[in-house]
Amino acid sequence: MPAHIAGSLHAVPSPVWLPFPDDVNALMPSLWSANVTKGDDGVLRIAGHSVVDLAAAHGTPMYVLDVADFRARAAEFATVFSRAFERVGPGARGYYAGKAFLCTAAAGWIAEAGLGLDCCTLGELMVAQRAGFDPALVGLHGNNKSDEEIAYALDWGIGRIVIDSFDEIPRVAAAAAARGITAPVMLRITVGVEAHTHDFIATAHEDQKFGLSLQGGDAAAAAAQIIDVPELELLGLHSHIGSQIFDKAGFEVAAGRIIGLRAQLERAHGVSLPEVDLGGGFGIQYTSQDTPTSFAEIAEQLADLVAKACAEHGSAMPLVSFEPGRAIAGPAMFTLYRAGTVKPVDTGSGVRCYVSVDGGMSDNIRTALYDADYSCTLANRASAEPPVVVRVVGKHCESGDIVVRDEYLPADITAGDLIAVPGTGAYCRPLASNYNHVPRPGVLAVEGAEVRWAIRPESYQDMFATDPGFAPGTDPEE
Repeated sequence: MPAHIAGSLHAVPSPVWLPFPDDVNALMPSLWSANVTKGDDGVLRIAGHSVVDLAAAHGTPMYVLDVADFRARAAEFATVFSRAFERVGPGARGYYAGKAFLCTAAAGWIAEAGLGLDCCTLGELMVAQRAGFDPALVGLHGNNKSDEEIAYALDWGIGRIVIDSFDEIPRVAAAAAARGITAPVMLRITVGVEAHTHDFIATAHEDQKFGLSLQGGDAAAAAAQIIDVPELELLGLHSHIGSQIFDKAGFEVAAGRIIGLRAQLERAHGVSLPEVDLGGGFGIQYTSQDTPTSFAEIAEQLADLVAKACAEHGSAMPLVSFEPGRAIAGPAMFTLYRAGTVKPVDTGSGVRCYVSVDGGMSDNIRTALYDADYSCTLANRASAEPPVVVRVVGKHCESGDIVVRDEYLPADITAGDLIAVPGTGAYCRPLASNYNHVPRPGVLAVEGAEVRWAIRPESYQDMFATDPGFAPGTDPEE
């Protein structure tokens, strides 16, 4: 890329969409979990627990999880989607997308809510099994499943393996044959729908790694091949069009194409495919510009459009499954940081205030990876100073180490203040790294009077455990 002179591209003091706050101390409730509040003293509280006290007892940075909110979202999804689809057919089943956020405690909450669990690695399967999850309600995804992952899934007896390529068909069949069982599988279809989202998280256009193309005929050929293999039972077809989606139009097109292929296969091969999975990707509100749809509203909309597609193709209504992840975990968590350096920078067309915190892209890579936007609030006190636009940045050795690109904070923001960033429950801790040899934060679970680690903070000892140079007896001063 050619060099250029830094100019207005890097010096926009405030984006058009960012509203000027009437009260810089106030919260926008729709960005936060149900049990987060802020009093006149400006202190953020979760289930009545002051973040000042939590930070003093447990340190920063840390992810803070509103367990009651997480549980409520999971239960609501299970209930409203089942109710909406039972109105038009056999019903619906949710499979929580473990990639969004997963630990043994979260797996237990998901099971209690009546949802299944979608996994895509051996590690996620191991967490589910350790949590006591019913294997019949577990699925295995992934575009490059190892033999070990396939064997583990079959030995545990999970409810479905989502076939993603021609190569997987004989591999899963051989593993099933070696065990004398029939493997329940679904087939992931690339339906050619471009969701209105970032390219890296749009997963149903043709030029990407997931699934088999509907347009090119690979999907129909793969389905026919699976149907002819006695060791495999084709339960149905799967589609996923992307993430952070607010518009039902993409789901409508995807459902029509999936239902059309299903009808074609049932007629051509004389089989019944009882299930269709339309994936997840339901968006949440990260900032004031986001406009998500409620679970109840989107469930009714999707039930109607699937029923319409089935009627158009003369096909019976299937059991319809979905894979919510972000929509459950995302709003239920915030990240708590402590501010350090505060640096006003004259950009040439205004002054931008950079506020550095004690975390960054090692605990939230999404801003750098997806160009994601976040909000934040001063969490430890109230301020009478006017709002100023700040950029909250991390401590890492990267200019792209940005946590919150633009937000209003009080003009007297200073070192030692606590800053809370909402909506970090999905794809933050799972994508966390040890960049610059920084330990990953823990997840503090708060539920009523109980405060405990759902995932404890990583220590330096944990982080260096894989480095032989830190093995006992290797320190010359020992």
